[in-house]
Amino acid sequence: MAEHLPLDLPEDGKLSQNITWFARALRKAGLPVGPGRVIEAIRAVEAAGFTDRRDFYWTLHACFVSRPEHATVFAQIFRLYWRDPRYMEHMMAMLVPAVRGVQEDRPAAPAEKRAAEALLADQADRPVDPAQPQETEVEIDASATASGDEKLRALDFEQMSTAEMARARQILSQMSLPVPPVITRRLVADRRGRAPDWRRTLRGALARGGEVTEIRTRARATRWPNLVALCDISGSMSQYSRAILHFLHAVSNREGQGWARVHGFTFGTRLTNITRHLADRDVDAALQAAGREARDWEGGTRIGACLAEFNRDWSRRVLGQGAVVLLITDGLERDDPARLAAQMERLHLSCRHLIWLNPLLRWDGFAPRAQGVAAMLPHVDSFRAGHNIAALEGLAAALADPRDHGERARLMAMLS
Repeated sequence: MAEHLPLDLPEDGKLSQNITWFARALRKAGLPVGPGRVIEAIRAVEAAGFTDRRDFYWTLHACFVSRPEHATVFAQIFRLYWRDPRYMEHMMAMLVPAVRGVQEDRPAAPAEKRAAEALLADQADRPVDPAQPQETEVEIDASATASGDEKLRALDFEQMSTAEMARARQILSQMSLPVPPVITRRLVADRRGRAPDWRRTLRGALARGGEVTEIRTRARATRWPNLVALCDISGSMSQYSRAILHFLHAVSNREGQGWARVHGFTFGTRLTNITRHLADRDVDAALQAAGREARDWEGGTRIGACLAEFNRDWSRRVLGQGAVVLLITDGLERDDPARLAAQMERLHLSCRHLIWLNPLLRWDGFAPRAQGVAAMLPHVDSFRAGHNIAALEGLAAALADPRDHGERARLMAMLS
């Protein structure tokens, strides 16, 4: 949410034109803003006035924001476009890592880099006023700073620009999550097995007049487990949730990697089953349908209540036969931590392997001080970061090695 500091409107007196350029920047940042909405915004500002900065903000917000995930981008572009006289300096600092100064004062806020990118593109498209003195054009050679996919893999999802997030989604759509098969107790006929199959051996002997010529053998049968993902879509997790849902869509639709079935659930203030939407081959259509189904995007967090609903209504249906559970959340719970711990214990006992991905683990000084984190940590098998592509690639190694517990042991030592 933008801070409502004193409003500094452009001094050229061309309010309608500036609202049009503001809408164009929103469109470049990904918001569905067409000419009709621009006309509505101009008429709304004329009707409501703009002496009160909050009225001006919410008037434009009502005209341009139609989905909860657009609110953060709108707030950042509004802050940069309408109120910050040094917004060009801030934007250049966001987009040029080599420049010292503003960028190092603080990390980029959510959607800030995306807003800066849209506004810089908007500046480049503006017609040149012949009455204005021509400014010296500065060219920045970025060839030596090009990072490529390797740097993108280490970049936090929340700090990515629009172009970087688009490339990250391409990489995520090509990733897989291989898993070893589960060895069951059932024995099946197998020439390489070590257990003798007396029934098939004697049946073969009867066909040869009672002469035993071969000892048939059996071996343990194998099957593929289910993957169940519980993804937190509250306000603090929204950017990570979208990236991880892209990853889960790729895992759901990639054949031959081992999973019997992938089940997806989102939770914030309530639990939503999005499994059937993940089965859609088109990722944009799938996530759009999932967004319509889950109406608590970027809201609050009630992890304990949502896990209680999952354990009561879905656990027996989807966690049978050794399912693996991915829990993606920052663990910032406001409800009763004792209830959260009880529901986590029940979830842990119902599945074969419980992996918790927490974006907060990207900080070197992270410690389980929050009550929700302390309540959940003892009931997971592995605790890992989930804030960038490299962290998701490391998830495959955790599944392949049952002895991999991530950072769980180190953080459990802090609790004792």
